[in-house]
Amino acid sequence: MQMSDQIKTAEEHILHTYNRFPVVFERGEGVYLYDSEGKKYLDFAAGIAVNALGYHYPGYDEALKGQVDKLLHISNLYYNEPVIEAGEKLVKQSGMSKVFFTNSGAEAIEGALKAAKKYAFVKTGHADHEIIAMEHSFHGRTVGALSVTGNVHYREPFEPLMGGVRFATFNDLDSVKAQLTDKTCAIICETVQGEGGIYPADPEFLSGLRRICDERDMILILDEIQCGMGRTGYGFAWQEYGVMPDIMTCAKALGCGVPVGAFVLNERAASASLEPGDHGTTYGGNPFVCAAVAKVLTIMEEDKIPEHVRELTPYLETKLEELKSRHACIKARRGAGFMQGLELDGVPVGQVVKKALAEGLVVISAGSNVLRLVPPLVIEKQQIDEMTAILDKCL
Repeated sequence: MQMSDQIKTAEEHILHTYNRFPVVFERGEGVYLYDSEGKKYLDFAAGIAVNALGYHYPGYDEALKGQVDKLLHISNLYYNEPVIEAGEKLVKQSGMSKVFFTNSGAEAIEGALKAAKKYAFVKTGHADHEIIAMEHSFHGRTVGALSVTGNVHYREPFEPLMGGVRFATFNDLDSVKAQLTDKTCAIICETVQGEGGIYPADPEFLSGLRRICDERDMILILDEIQCGMGRTGYGFAWQEYGVMPDIMTCAKALGCGVPVGAFVLNERAASASLEPGDHGTTYGGNPFVCAAVAKVLTIMEEDKIPEHVRELTPYLETKLEELKSRHACIKARRGAGFMQGLELDGVPVGQVVKKALAEGLVVISAGSNVLRLVPPLVIEKQQIDEMTAILDKCL
């Protein structure tokens, strides 16, 4: 079947909630993708920052195949070996206390919100608490996650959503303080805003949030779903800042393609929030996905993936700055590690994405005018040069 026919069949049967690009990917190898007609593409999107190890990284496939032959699912009524290993590794690498495995990033946000609300309920004995979130943030599309997503366009068709949410300006501590009330129980923000346009948190802003939460006995939730798992050159982006959250959410690269998320709590939040009966999931933390998580965490540590990102980040940033100097339509470059954005002016970002795809480069957008580069964390200088040459031609 030709690719055009495959796309036609898809549109006939799959609910049209995505404006997909006209390509059917069939397989991946290393940091390259191949469509169903054999064309090769350099991947600088990584499944929206999911495929941190690229495709068929040594040992990853074997871990999944081995678990398939053992056990796929048993429910959370029982223990299983992979969830024990994955939980131990995630707690150790984050330096936090307890983890709850979910099926997605949005579910991780839902769990984090519930844990924060329960913490406040245990402390005060009442349940009418509020949460401060950030404008231009993105936390997911379930009702709770959407409620703390700072984009009216996403929220408006589905209101009323979860109440008690106030929005502040990212990287503006005074605006956060202005939203504080006696009912505020938590602050949630991305350590690096992704969908909002690739904006890293200022160190003073993050430390200020930590200070506010400590002074008022509130919960600080840091969303590391996109920026975590080595993408900024650290296991988790907050580790570079030295600001530990009370609850961290992660997903995407946590399973490197297997759908899994988690929220991780420090001892203070874990010891006085969710109890048996408060939260649950049938599939969360099953043996198959946790075999992937355990292997990914092992590879990240043993093969020094975050260190590789730190080593190559200056080269990537230099190449992007060179692009900026050659093309007036690039207004700014910003980002951290292998999470970079080029802000465009006068050129529709969607047009550049489509042109790049036609030239064999997979990139995506963020916000309304930012070209987002979130490649596999295992790229080398050769692929950075290849990406730069293609973008240069497209721009």
